[in-house]
Amino acid sequence: MLKGKTALVTGSTSGIGLGIAIELAKQGANIVMNGFGDVEGPKAQIAALGVKVEYHGADMSKPAEIEAMMNFADEKFGGIDVLVNNAGIQFVSNIEDFPTERWDAIIAINLSSAFHTTRLAVPYMRKQNWGRIINVASAHGLVASAGKTAYVAAKHGIVGLTKSVALETATTGVTANAICPGWVLTPLVQKQIDDRAAREKITVEQATKELLQEKEPSLQFTTPEQLGGMAVFFCSPAADNVRGQAWASDGGWTAQ
Repeated sequence: MLKGKTALVTGSTSGIGLGIAIELAKQGANIVMNGFGDVEGPKAQIAALGVKVEYHGADMSKPAEIEAMMNFADEKFGGIDVLVNNAGIQFVSNIEDFPTERWDAIIAINLSSAFHTTRLAVPYMRKQNWGRIINVASAHGLVASAGKTAYVAAKHGIVGLTKSVALETATTGVTANAICPGWVLTPLVQKQIDDRAAREKITVEQATKELLQEKEPSLQFTTPEQLGGMAVFFCSPAADNVRGQAWASDGGWTAQ
């Protein structure tokens, strides 16, 4: 379905981003990866699917590096057809103790980076009258939790950004939508589980169970593969008129 097209997925060296990149590659899309940590392993996984794959290590908190990454994608593939804004970080603290530098970093990486990639991707998408902007928000883009002021603010912002861009491109072949996962067992969530286990002096298994019971009625993690499948749907002709939506995949979290 996406043969000959190019997808840029931020934060795609692990977790949700890698899951989405793999599913898009299975549809034939060439992939531009971004992120920290191990690069060669994930890059080989995608290349094994028979598509071209490139990597750019832009720090998503820095607009100049984001612009360099977008130019890199243009040079390598001629433009970005599918933009997936997935990069994100987390920090948990009551607001009165929340370090201002952590707030700034979360807003920059989780929200502002999507503004910068989108503003640079849209002209090419408009010119060819086809494009898909897929923003990975969160259940926290729809509802809040205590202790996560910056993350909740950023993810609500991503949902709002998605809606505005969808309206601006409504008469074109460019669409913008958001995916709102509940708990996904990524390194980010595993750290929260491990921290809970240490704090409450309980096993990791018990901490995992408590985490799910608090929010997710299905008591199941959403998988990166499932979120990748949603991204593929947004790229399909069936989603040509799906615009500005925030689709939850959260085991019933936001249905409560």
